[in-house]
This record gives sequence, structure tokens and C-alpha cells, in this order.
Amino acid sequence: MMKRRTFLTACGATVLSARSLLAATGATRTKLGICTFSCHQQWRASRDKSVECSFDDGPSFYAYARKLGADGTQVSVASLDEAQARAFRAVVAETGGYYEADVRLPKKESELGRFKQDVKLARAAGATVARSVLSGTRRYETWKTLEEFQTFRAEASQRLAMVEPVLKRHGLKLAIENHKDLTADEQVALMREFDSEWIGINVDTGNNLALLEDPKVTTEALAPYALSVHLKDMALQPDPDGFQLSEVPCGTGFLDLPWIVKTLTQANPELAINLEMATRDPLRIPCLTEGYWATFPDRKASHLEKAMARVQENPPSQPPPSVTGKSTTEIIHDEEANNRNSLIWMHQQLA
Repeated sequence: MMKRRTFLTACGATVLSARSLLAATGATRTKLGICTFSCHQQWRASRDKSVECSFDDGPSFYAYARKLGADGTQVSVASLDEAQARAFRAVVAETGGYYEADVRLPKKESELGRFKQDVKLARAAGATVARSVLSGTRRYETWKTLEEFQTFRAEASQRLAMVEPVLKRHGLKLAIENHKDLTADEQVALMREFDSEWIGINVDTGNNLALLEDPKVTTEALAPYALSVHLKDMALQPDPDGFQLSEVPCGTGFLDLPWIVKTLTQANPELAINLEMATRDPLRIPCLTEGYWATFPDRKASHLEKAMARVQENPPSQPPPSVTGKSTTEIIHDEEANNRNSLIWMHQQLA
């Protein structure tokens, strides 16, 4: 088995070769990087200090990502001070990479000060785009009634209205991820409600499969508002309550990633494409249970049959990742290999 340092070096050499070929042709190259959650197993181990890890903050994650083959990263710098953030910015510039921030939205006025500080640090570190989420949960697991969801949706508008002046003042664009909470139509409606150059979408290429959407329809709907991307390939498997959804290494799932990236970058040529290859057990999407439909009952007739047909028509080409029964060291090894292979594929197929 190839040692970790050896395969990281080999991966970097492969990507460097691809970069050199493009530079020789004078072609414009898409920015291809990685986001925090693609390495969430190693981040967890770093916090728990359960095993020795390669990073523990934004700058060390950037250094690790570059060795892995990424052009840049999307990660929080909230743990840094302004001097450290500026030093990180210099490193990114010197290495020819890019940096996007990850910030947490305030839920109430008393949290706005912390958000302002996060925005200042992100800008000091050189970010012009920051990713965030309206919720860190899944719609069908969190809200049990339509009324509960409508309260969340109303609060989302209030939160974005609260932060929009801060974003404008500091020159930072906020990319809200489609995080298994809003349907594509609902997220577009939210964007139209604000019609602000400072608020857009972090388009996740796989999340809305959990809401039974066609990935190409989702992409076309969200593309006009895209400020950043979480790139993932997906696998589907039948489940008694619906289906199982898994991130898989790029090029091994059923998504047409070249078409998706082309559609998104045509809408916004400045996009950074950040890999989000989550190494974990498959997620169960319980769309054959009544509770799943509590917050969008009108969609069952129009979406369920097509979604289940998509599961049957796209069996996995290989067993999806799983972590149950594995040690932390084994899981991190798998995560690193999945990210490395995905980044190589991205540079070969998307650059």
C-alpha cells in the first residue's frame, strides 16, 4: 500500500502536469479545489485529537489541500486573528491558489457582531466569496409540520436581510448552499426576493436528490445565482423506506458532472469548483414514509415516481463508501484516497 506522503506527492505531480499542459495552450483554467466537509473525518479526528492529523485550522488545511492536488480551499478562518488572516492571504497569493470563506449566519441580532468579525477575517484572508447555510439539518428530518417549515423560511429572509448591509460594506459575497432544506424553486424565490449582488447560491450538485429533484433541472434553476460550487458525484440504492444516497469519487457515480460544471461556469465563469466528497455511510432518504412529505405535500404526485425510477435506472457501478466497523485511521485513509482520486479526475476532465 502506497504510503500517505508518497501518494500525496504523486497526486500533486499529476495535477501539476495537467496545469502545465493547460498553461502551454494558453487556455483559461477553471479553479478546482476542495471544501471543509470533504475532509470532515480528519477534521473530527483533529478536534478529538484521536489520531495525528495534517491540519487544524484554515492555513494548515490549505497547505494539505494543495499537496492533495487542489488549487484552493473553502474553509473557515474564524480561529485566526487579523494578522494571521493577512499572512494566510499572502501564502495563497504566493502559491497561486485561491481561498473562499465559510461563515456562520446569525440567527438573531445579538449574534451579528460575531458575524461581522467573521466577515472581516474572511476579507483579511483574501476571500471575496463565503459559503454559508440556512440550516445545518435535513428538511425531512427536522420540521414535522408545514407550519414549522414556514417559520424557518420566514426567519431565513430576516437573517439575510440582517446581513446584507454587512456584506455590501465589506465587499464579501455570500453563497447560500442548497442544503437539503429548500427546494430549487424555493431557493430561487429567496434569491429573487433579495435581488442582491451580495447574496447568491453555493450550488451543491447532489443535495437536492434528497428532495427528489432531477439534478439537471436543479442545476439549470440555480445556475443564474451561482457564486460557488460543491461538486459531488452520487450513487443511489434501494431502501425499504425509499432509497439510500451516497457521495462517491468523481466519475464513478451517475451524475453528468462535465455538463453540470459547464452549465454553472457558463452562468458564472469566475466560479470555484470545490470538491465535497463526504466519506461516510449512505444517507437514507425515507420518501416512502408519510412523514417525509409533511413540509411539501403537493410534491408527492409530481416527484416520487420519477425519483424511484431514477434509483432503479442508476445502480451503483461499485459499492459506495461506508465507515461502519472501521477504525479512525482506516476511515481517514479512505477519505484521503477518495479526495485524491476525485481531484485527479476533476483536473483531467473539468479543467
